[in-house]
Amino acid sequence: MILIANRWYKWRWMNATGQRLAAATKKRLLAMTDLWLVVLASFLAGIMDAMVGGGGLVTVPALLSTYPALPPSLLLGTNKCSSVFGTAVAALRYAQRVRLDWAWLLPAALVAFAGSWLGAWTLTRTDPQLLRKLLPLILLFVLLYTLMHRQFGMLHSPLRSQRVRLLLAMAIGGLIGWYDGFFGPGTGSFFIFLLIRLLGVDFLHASASAKVLNAASNLAAVLLLAATGHVWWQVGLAMAAANVAGSLLGTALALRHGAVLVRRVFIVMVILLIIKAGWQAYVP
Repeated sequence: MILIANRWYKWRWMNATGQRLAAATKKRLLAMTDLWLVVLASFLAGIMDAMVGGGGLVTVPALLSTYPALPPSLLLGTNKCSSVFGTAVAALRYAQRVRLDWAWLLPAALVAFAGSWLGAWTLTRTDPQLLRKLLPLILLFVLLYTLMHRQFGMLHSPLRSQRVRLLLAMAIGGLIGWYDGFFGPGTGSFFIFLLIRLLGVDFLHASASAKVLNAASNLAAVLLLAATGHVWWQVGLAMAAANVAGSLLGTALALRHGAVLVRRVFIVMVILLIIKAGWQAYVP
């Protein structure tokens, strides 16, 4: 009788242990699946960001849907952590192949850094609801202007006055840098559009310069978010590696096909941004 009882207790213990191991294994597999999903999203975002920006269209929904129980601020900080690496690598790759005018680009990047920091601080004091309503209309103007002017961004003819270029570039860096820290969606597209419209560069040079400005604004946001504990480093760094890989591919495509491909991708990206921003702003 005692022998039977011992065997029964041993069987129950082994069965319970097996169930716990199975549950732990299932949990680890689910965690790995979630991680691979956001890593894949980060790779695709890296391709888009390297060409025209807009990678957040992929990574932010992926993070929010994969980890719904976590604070959005933590996930947004994690997204910035991944994108800053990919944007920086894209900026370096462009700098090696495209002749950039550092006389205005470097000061503009510094202003973008400061503007992004100020924008992130502003976000802690105010609600971006009005900007959320205006964003689809601003993006619609950008799209219509680009479509109506078929040669827009196809010719590289920078302004001759170096002083005017510097002042305009710093204004663009400060304004869009602040917007990136305060709100964010479409930052890369706005950089590209304003650089073409105001400075007279083509799509390829605008995209390359926008990566430098965007890397500066992203870095400011990451530093602020990291200082307040809003970055999930384990996931953020894994996503960063994938984002860098995607960034290398996107940069190679842009350099190979030039302003024509960048313009087409830009138009598609702005359309997607209008749909997303309009849905979030006006659909309850």
